[in-house]
This record gives sequence, structure tokens and C-alpha cells, in this order.
Amino acid sequence: MVAARRKARPGNEPSRDDLIGYYRDMLLIRRFEEKAGQLYGMGLINGFCHLYIGQEAVVVGMMAAAGPADSVITSYRDHGHMIACGLDPKGVMAELTGRSGGLSKGKGGSMHMFSNANRFYGGHGIVAAQVPLGTGLGFAHKYKEDGGVCHCYLGDGAVNQGQVYESFNMAALWSLPVVYVIENNKYAMGTAVERAAAGPDLYHRGAAYGIKGEMVDGMDILAVRDAALRSLDYARSGKGPYILEVQTYRYRGHSMSDPAKYRTKEEVSKMREQHDPIDTFRARLEKDGILDEAKLKDIDREVKAVVVEAAEFAQACPEPDPSELWTDVLISV
Repeated sequence: MVAARRKARPGNEPSRDDLIGYYRDMLLIRRFEEKAGQLYGMGLINGFCHLYIGQEAVVVGMMAAAGPADSVITSYRDHGHMIACGLDPKGVMAELTGRSGGLSKGKGGSMHMFSNANRFYGGHGIVAAQVPLGTGLGFAHKYKEDGGVCHCYLGDGAVNQGQVYESFNMAALWSLPVVYVIENNKYAMGTAVERAAAGPDLYHRGAAYGIKGEMVDGMDILAVRDAALRSLDYARSGKGPYILEVQTYRYRGHSMSDPAKYRTKEEVSKMREQHDPIDTFRARLEKDGILDEAKLKDIDREVKAVVVEAAEFAQACPEPDPSELWTDVLISV
């Protein structure tokens, strides 16, 4: 089972199957990331590893409104985006463990995975490096007239980088079909957004270029979906770029090596108990009679089986052959 790009258009209410699919996709990302954390603790994942736990509604909500030609690019907290784009969890986990069966043949690791077939262009380790690239993807969509929009994700720390504003200017000047999704999880590494951003409303950052923007509750899957429909339709119709500031929260540290002592346990517990995107959506589906206890257990078993299979596949895969050091390398002479 892999997450699927779900077709939706403004004015279309999600079907029962859509709603169940959103829940399943978020749960798959949560369980996958929990397993990745376990494998990291066992020493099977090396280097950096940034988990998406708590932010699942953002990418699942965006992909619920995606068009068939849309492209996606993001930063280093990217495992959830890959799964939401339909990439095989086995290939993602194999890449995390540096195995030959990984999406980048074991050479990209956690932060640098790609899938041209799924129009997923990374995974980028340099803060805000993906924003100019995402703007370029928007240019490609416009040039090819394929009807696609680039979903360009960045964080509340990246939004303070200079290349972001060069990208905003170019995207606005050329009316490029890009939706800049600012995943505001309140902390840029260990720095609270209030200490790093002079203006509290990050969606206003494109105002100087005439870029329309809005803020949305990123812990509410349907609120994200609705905002995604509006913003993607806006960009797809030729009106230019759009900024979505999605208010979300990560439960773990910035990376697996971060003890996250810059915030209290009470703060994290409050978010988990009152705003967890999966728990609140599950309660809503139960209340509306869409899911019952038996169906919930079936989905949980199904998701766990997928994650276990991915972990077993990753550990069974061989490491890349040393000759792979010389493949996929571009040399300018």
C-alpha cells in the first residue's frame, strides 16, 4: 500500500473513501516515521534524520488537492512528502538505511531522495535551497503548458533566507504556477519563530511582490485540503504564485540528535492531547459514522504491515556496490 495522489477540485466534497484515505495516509506516515526513529536508534540509519511526526496533515491535505501534472519539492524533513506523493515505503526506508534498493540507490540518505516518475524532486539539505528550484519547476510547468503547479515546501526558518525573496520576485514577475507552502512548526531548529521573524504572519512575506497568501490550521486535514484547493486553483488558472502559511507542530526534536530542551514537555503534551491531526480526524470520522472500531483496527493492521515490510526489505537489501561511487555524478570540464 502506498499513498495515492487524490484528485479534487474546488466545490467537490470529499467522498467517504477519500476521507478514509486521508486518515490511512496520515497514519502510514506516522507509523513509518516511528519505525524510522527505531531504526535510527538501532544504528541502522546514519547521518541526519528529521522526522515528520505531528505534521502529517499538511502534506496529505496538499496532495488531496493535487493535479496529475503537479510537482513537489521540499526540504530535509521529507519522508512524509515522499509517501504522500505515492513513493513506495520500501524504497524510502531502503534509502534511509543506505541500501541499494533505495530511491537514490542508497547514496542520498534521509535528505536527498528523488523520483522523476512521481514528480518528486527532493529532499534538500541546504536551508531554502529548494525554493529557487521549486520556482524553476513552476517555470517549467508554464513553459510546457502542462497544467501543473509546483508545491514548494519550506519552513519558518527558511522563510528568512534571501534566495526566498529572489524567488518570490521572479515567480510574481513571470506569474509562475507555484504554491509556496510554509510549514510553520514554530521552531527553526531550536529557535522559536517569535525570536527569528520580525513579523508574526509569514504569509504576508510575499506582499511586496503582490503575492496573495493566507494562513491555515495545519493540524486540520480538511482545512489544509480546502486551502490547497483554493491556492492550487489560483496558481493553475494563470494568476501567479500563492503563499500558504500552514500552522503545524513537530513532536520530536529538529532531528534525531536534538533533545529539544528549548520547549517544555507540557507544551508538547498539550499539542498532542488537544490538536493531534490523526486523533482529531479519527474522532471526527467516528462521530460521523464513517469509521468504526473494527475498521480502525483493520487500517492500523494494514499500515503496520506495510511499515514492517518496508523495514524488512531495507535490512535485507545489500549495500551499494563501490562502483556506484562513479555513477550519477556530473563533471564540468
